[in-house]
Amino acid sequence: MLREKLSKYNIILASGSPRRQAFFKDLDIDYEIRLKEVEEIYPKELKGAEITDFLADLKSQPFDNELTEKDILITSDTIVWFKNEALGKPKNYEDAFNMIKKMSGKKHDVITSISIKNKNFQKIINDTTIVYFKDLSDEEINYYINKYKPYDKAGAYGIQEWIGRIGITKIEGSYFNVMGLPVHKLYDELLKLD
Repeated sequence: MLREKLSKYNIILASGSPRRQAFFKDLDIDYEIRLKEVEEIYPKELKGAEITDFLADLKSQPFDNELTEKDILITSDTIVWFKNEALGKPKNYEDAFNMIKKMSGKKHDVITSISIKNKNFQKIINDTTIVYFKDLSDEEINYYINKYKPYDKAGAYGIQEWIGRIGITKIEGSYFNVMGLPVHKLYDELLKLD
């Protein structure tokens, strides 16, 4: 269904994330991957989804002069939003440990924004999932970081990994959003393309 709808477009995924690439394969659409380096810096006054909206747009800007009407460029960004603070990707072991320790026994939001763009238009959508962690022991946190090295993940964890299985007690919203892409929302937006 979606495949036929998009057959007249060149779908470009600007993401090096293996999880996002897998989601695109699962959607059964033809796409290509194009990557451009972007320094992910945002104005400090932004909060929550304003940050991910800004960064999803920022990631799309280096492509502006090369997009045609037939291109559909998709960029996205995910953060963990905890107690009025954005937790991005950890810089090192200590940073990862501190992030997970902070969230232990508490809830946090995972926010992902997606920019859908071509030469003539842009639409930015976002989704929020609430995630609840049990009280995690230092041993559990250490084991997870040492074994899974979650340095490429916002908030220093992947819900699909060991820590998600033993540590997450409940989620409210999309599981796939926590993995980095609210696939249901992207699917609905792509269906709306003329």
